[in-house]
Amino acid sequence: MKKIIIIALAALGFAVAASAQSRAIGARIGYGGEISYQHNVGNNFAEFDLGFLGGYGFSISGIYDFNIGQAGPVNFYAGPGAQLTVLNGEDALALGIAVAGQIGAEYQIPSVPINISLDWRPAFYITTTHFGWEGIALGIRYRF
Repeated sequence: MKKIIIIALAALGFAVAASAQSRAIGARIGYGGEISYQHNVGNNFAEFDLGFLGGYGFSISGIYDFNIGQAGPVNFYAGPGAQLTVLNGEDALALGIAVAGQIGAEYQIPSVPINISLDWRPAFYITTTHFGWEGIALGIRYRF
């Protein structure tokens, strides 16, 4: 019985901690468009994006960003991550696996739960030894 109470209290504690974390959902617009989700982890945040590359394919990205500084309402961040890209080639699908990084800044609008970000996400594709530097994007997300 004691173990059940301890497990129930631990689960409740984890649930409260998870619900207290700030989250955001929105879009990143740059080379194609992405649906973007952020989840705060302590002082840092994880970002997950599903990108659409026109009629050429899609990408899935996961980045762990560290807060590296702040100037008033502007937050600066950088971090490592990974990216998976599926492209529709002429004859077959092409799969790209990349090590990615991200550096950027975001502005939290004080009176509404909206933030605006501008970041650069370069990626080195392991499967094709291609360096993708074109990952500059403007993000708009709703915080909840």
